[in-house]
Amino acid sequence: MGAGIAEVLARGGFAVVGIEVNREALERGRGNLKSSTGRAVKRGRLGEDAQREILGRITLSTDFADLGDCDLVIEAVPERLDLKRTVFAELDRVCRDDAVLATNTSSLSVTDIAVTTGRPTKIVGVHFFNPAPVMRLVEVIGTVLTEPEAVARVAELVEGLGKTPVTIGDRAGFVANRLLFGYLNQAATMLETGHATRDDIDAAMKAGAGLPMGPFTLMDLIGLDTCLEVLDAIYAESRDRRHAASPLLRELVTAGLLGRKTGRGFHTYDKSGPAEEGTSGAAAPTVGVVGVGPLADAVAALCERAGGRVGDSAAELAGCDLVIEAAQDPEAARALLSAAVQAAKPGTVIAVTSLDGSADGSAIRQAMATGRPSDVVGLHLLDPAGALAEMSATVATDPDVADRAAGLLSRLGLTVVRCRDRAGFIVDALRLPYLNDAAAMLGAGYADADSIDAAMTLGCGYPTGPIADLDRIGPDRAVAVLRALHAETRDPALAPAPLLVEHATAGRPLR
Repeated sequence: MGAGIAEVLARGGFAVVGIEVNREALERGRGNLKSSTGRAVKRGRLGEDAQREILGRITLSTDFADLGDCDLVIEAVPERLDLKRTVFAELDRVCRDDAVLATNTSSLSVTDIAVTTGRPTKIVGVHFFNPAPVMRLVEVIGTVLTEPEAVARVAELVEGLGKTPVTIGDRAGFVANRLLFGYLNQAATMLETGHATRDDIDAAMKAGAGLPMGPFTLMDLIGLDTCLEVLDAIYAESRDRRHAASPLLRELVTAGLLGRKTGRGFHTYDKSGPAEEGTSGAAAPTVGVVGVGPLADAVAALCERAGGRVGDSAAELAGCDLVIEAAQDPEAARALLSAAVQAAKPGTVIAVTSLDGSADGSAIRQAMATGRPSDVVGLHLLDPAGALAEMSATVATDPDVADRAAGLLSRLGLTVVRCRDRAGFIVDALRLPYLNDAAAMLGAGYADADSIDAAMTLGCGYPTGPIADLDRIGPDRAVAVLRALHAETRDPALAPAPLLVEHATAGRPLR
């Protein structure tokens, strides 16, 4: 990270002094600089003359005194408060009185670092994201002690480097990590409690939420030890259960299974790579669609695109492999489902759709009302025209029926993920609490909507920011699912944020 920040500054035309703890570390840093700029040359993004100019602007040393004439010093040592305080004590001693000292911490309190110096008014946080030369977002953090001019100077510098600065207050995790790690930690808890498998959770968040990678793949990439450090730092300040590290995560770190860098974390990494999944090539099933309205029409169109026969009359339902209840009104659903069950032959898989993934459409209640609960599974299609089908088996579902249901849905061209019969299935159970955290952050005045969205799109690679996502989903639907999750778990962190409830009541978007 230190080498990456030095490269960014040198690319911006600044003279840079890089300090390392010893000669060995210094040579590693020099090698990182050469290899990073060398890759840019090979890809045609940087000329050889420009590479030489960039490297020529960087002076490397092991002597802190060489920082004496610097206007700005950025610390990028490991995330240990004692180590950072030691570094800042030395910087305080050797740097000019008017120099701004910045910490690149991703989760620690900038105030805790600032108060141990003789210049707390000139201490700021400047959180670059890895890899620094590539990632556009930089979080600029001011404390209650920091001079506004110091924050403004750093934000202006960051913008001049071609980055996007987001200026915020000093809260553990800032914006991006505070939102990201609540979601990642909840995914680990979801796995640990047996709600869904690792692979189904990863697949659901990629296919259903449009994320570049699933939570377990991402945690392995970050490093599970780093994930644990960030969560512990945020939890120490917030005492929010969403940031109380999952026991499973802590166990993996204790065992030394830290992700990609050790060859095993949530996933196992070896040279053979993941096994290829075969496709059966079986014909699309005959599907009965029960219900009227846009959802039923979309489900029927989905089945027809896959080449399956679609029926809705009693005679047609009797010959179906799969019957999907797709009525959007709960009362109509019960009546139509009762008639469908009577018409369907024994052994037909019956899938009941869940209303917006909330507990109002809990499969077990509908299953028991059919008189054939062993044949019933829950089904949630986030986008009926899309590729993901979330399927829940209830405690009454026959295991063979659940397997057949997954196979039939797969033959319709859907990516099928399985979970227990709980509110939110997988995607909404992970996505909506994360969006709720963002709404709470906005409501508290900690950061504005543009800053929050920029933090997650530019810093974490999300396709859309959480405030934009809430407005797309709709505050009313978000509140409905969150209330179902809260009613089921009684976890205070899952209660809808007051700002979100207010906008849902008013029927207004957040932005």
